[in-house]
Amino acid sequence: MSDGRPAPSPVQVGLIGLFVTAIVTAQVTASKLLQFGLPFELPVVGGALVLPGAALAYALTFFASDCYAELYGRKAATVVVNVGFVMNFVLLALVWSTIEAPALPQTVPGQIDLAAFESVLGASTSIVVASLAAYLVSQNWDVFVFHWIRDYTDGEYLWLRNIGSTATSQLIDTVIFILVGFVLLGSTSPSDAVALIAGQYLFKLLVAVVDTPFVYAVVAAVRSRKTASATAYSRPE
Repeated sequence: MSDGRPAPSPVQVGLIGLFVTAIVTAQVTASKLLQFGLPFELPVVGGALVLPGAALAYALTFFASDCYAELYGRKAATVVVNVGFVMNFVLLALVWSTIEAPALPQTVPGQIDLAAFESVLGASTSIVVASLAAYLVSQNWDVFVFHWIRDYTDGEYLWLRNIGSTATSQLIDTVIFILVGFVLLGSTSPSDAVALIAGQYLFKLLVAVVDTPFVYAVVAAVRSRKTASATAYSRPE
């Protein structure tokens, strides 16, 4: 029996799904360090960007949250951010319950290397702790700054609030994440941590610039569809 409430649109569900999938994926891929060569030298990072594997997936979370915040408002975006926060605990519970569950002997054909399995997935614990600290601050800051810029500019300049909110929140996120996950809970030296922070932040900043046209495209597509639907329903029979 229908309760009369409209069903969420595929775009709304898709943005929530993308956000949660990306944030959980980031936690289990963060322990691998990536290196991207540059055609020139930069201060601190040198000729290559070195960053945690999480940067690839985590960059998508800000794209999803900015689209969601623009389309559905600050309160709705905050709910999505907080749901993503809780999903990190679900990830930890599932990972460690699988690690601790009884396994077939290592010698059984088809069995994976159990030590490697625990080493790779178990490493996500310190990453998740670091991510939770960074996430709670940066994602809520992202939503706050996004709407502050929107109010200040009377809803104009979507590109400014997308880049401005992401650039500041990504800086906060990167510093907290690297210091907690790789220095306090890891074995990374402060000098290497600075290079990681610089590399990851430059990558995220580049993504913020590159994804701006896609934010425009998603927002424009959804709003044009809503306008078309409203026009169709408003036509007299």
